[in-house]
Amino acid sequence: MAAVPLAAAESKSTSRPTPSGLIDCQSHLFLKPVVDMMRKRKDYPRVYDEDSTTFLKMGSWLRKIPSHYLSVENKLAAMDEAGIEITMLSTNDPGPEWFGNDGPAVSRLIHDSIADVVRKHPSRFRGLCVLPLQDERASGEELDRCIKLGFKGILLYTNLAGAWCDEPQFRWLYARAEELGMPILLHPAKPTTTEQVKGYELTSTMGNMFENTIAMSRIIASGLLDKHPRLKLVCPHLGGTLPYIIGRMDHQLAVLKRSNQNLERKPSEYLRDIYLDMVSPLAEAMQFAVEFSGPGKLLFSSDHPWVLPKYIIEPMRSLNLPEPDEQKIFRQNARELFQLGT
Repeated sequence: MAAVPLAAAESKSTSRPTPSGLIDCQSHLFLKPVVDMMRKRKDYPRVYDEDSTTFLKMGSWLRKIPSHYLSVENKLAAMDEAGIEITMLSTNDPGPEWFGNDGPAVSRLIHDSIADVVRKHPSRFRGLCVLPLQDERASGEELDRCIKLGFKGILLYTNLAGAWCDEPQFRWLYARAEELGMPILLHPAKPTTTEQVKGYELTSTMGNMFENTIAMSRIIASGLLDKHPRLKLVCPHLGGTLPYIIGRMDHQLAVLKRSNQNLERKPSEYLRDIYLDMVSPLAEAMQFAVEFSGPGKLLFSSDHPWVLPKYIIEPMRSLNLPEPDEQKIFRQNARELFQLGT
């Protein structure tokens, strides 16, 4: 697809009707029962209040939790304003893997809380589960319970308390997800590069993108996608930096044979089979994703509450994509991927 001059595209897009019926594939909520639980903890992760501000602390990593991050009403209002019909709802990190032996109980609390939101708003939300992957048996049992509760996908952190998500102890999950036809959505966790990027408060700006890039590169290089060719996998934030450097990975692995795996295809071919979400508020980056992956492999996502949906919708509409392609990205791909029906 040829690039569209962005200034011209913006002028054309203003005359088109506002989109509706969108499906948001990455949207988070701090869950009050989970936050209250962390307030009672003495060990990390823990929550505390100071000067009317709520903080989440994980070692040296300190983040604020504004009250609207816990508000379902705030999220519904943002959805209504943006024309979002359905949100695939997930918690935010820390995931259950950070809670040691308490992980299975934390996972159940997260899922009970998400299921409660879905029950109260059944036409607006579907749930994504996060599993206590430090305990394979408990994770399998909780996945089965989530399926019964109607959850539609698995949120998998790029690293699990420091262990990369492709490591052998987690590979059963890829096999199980493939068997179920259930999507796995990667999401950055506490970045392994935190120490390198925290100096100028670049943890989210750069650290999270490095997480996406490293985790997806490892999954491709590991041979997991040869073992599980029907796996439905989503990488957030337009794939981090990987689409822009995948040519180097092709050369290193396929030409120079710098790999300890006998991959069946070039890395770029695997990457084109993976869904990318559109959380990157820059039209030029979105245009490249359309050209690299094609509209059939892209998913509208907002990353709310950190990103207002308009900051994704407006640059995407400025591309002035053909209506069928825009509809795929805004809703149709997600309906098929998560089996949401018509």
